[in-house]
Amino acid sequence: MDFELTEEHRMVQQTARSFAQKVLAKDVEERDEKEEFPHEAVRQMGELGFMGIAIPEEYGGAGMDNISYVVMMEEIAKVDAGASTVVSVNNSLVCDILYKFGTEEQKQKFLKPLASGEKLGAFALSEAGAGSDPASLICSARKEGNEYVINGTKNFISNGDSSDIVIVFATLDRSLGYKGICAFIVEKERPGIKVTKKEKKMGIRSSDTCELTFEDCRIPVENRLGEEGKGLRIALTALDGGRIGIAAQALGIAQASLEAALSYAKDRKQFGRPIAEFQAIQFKLAEMAMEIEAARLLTYRAAWLKDQGEDIVRAAAMAKLKASAVAVKAADEAVQILGGYGYIKDFPVERFFRDAKITEIYEGTSEIQHLVIARSLLKD
Repeated sequence: MDFELTEEHRMVQQTARSFAQKVLAKDVEERDEKEEFPHEAVRQMGELGFMGIAIPEEYGGAGMDNISYVVMMEEIAKVDAGASTVVSVNNSLVCDILYKFGTEEQKQKFLKPLASGEKLGAFALSEAGAGSDPASLICSARKEGNEYVINGTKNFISNGDSSDIVIVFATLDRSLGYKGICAFIVEKERPGIKVTKKEKKMGIRSSDTCELTFEDCRIPVENRLGEEGKGLRIALTALDGGRIGIAAQALGIAQASLEAALSYAKDRKQFGRPIAEFQAIQFKLAEMAMEIEAARLLTYRAAWLKDQGEDIVRAAAMAKLKASAVAVKAADEAVQILGGYGYIKDFPVERFFRDAKITEIYEGTSEIQHLVIARSLLKD
């Protein structure tokens, strides 16, 4: 059992760290304030291979593994959680399922430009009445000759406004329940698809989150992803992989919180000495470090299992559940250690605090992760 990163993993880590510090860090606060999407940075991350890092080179990716993915995600999220959301969606929820379920023609036409960063993808599953229960979605599709016609509204779509290609889930027949759900590849340029609302968020503000509306949006039959009625299986497979990405994002936020708190505690003096010398602060820092390391081990293990082709349902849920809780707690403690300074925008922990919360919500709430883990245990 080897807990050390390989030379390739360390190279990825250093490349991502350098990029985040030199490119993302210089305007991260401004983009957060203005809710500005990092278009140029995303383009550069595509050139570095980050937008399809675990996709084979023949399909436009970097041909690396999922350990490389989580190492890269953590470094990006340490500096800009919003930018890491963009990367996570494109990798886990779009490229990964196109690679797993797409036809050769679909891989050549859609996966290549997405994995290379030439184009950006989005994943449209959630609806106003279908969040934690995706099987209850009402967005519909009907087949007319050699086309499908999609109607309905999708909510909370990350990358929804800036994307070029959207994986859309719609039902052919609601009476069939989850067996009527299909997945479709929809180019944003097609008539009948429009952004009807852009959400104003508490955190990850430099990533866009929007509502997409489909009004008689026609796509060719060859744009169906997978078989008819297999859409929910495709969606859940995507979410399993996506949870590893969000765990890595949470790790980045948590690690950034610890580093900021540690640096401040060493410099800040009260009662004639640095507050880092007080046991109350030391205990907080020690707890943060321990919990982050535990979450990191769970996350790396889930990524490793995925690389081995093993079932990752339980491992991914555990990693996401633990890492997201750690991120929220670490950010909270960082604000507490900085005191009044932690509450104002002069220091980044205020942003970490806002960014951390979403990791307990999207790609399966913490409550859903508990259910996934419990059901997995009961099957054994």
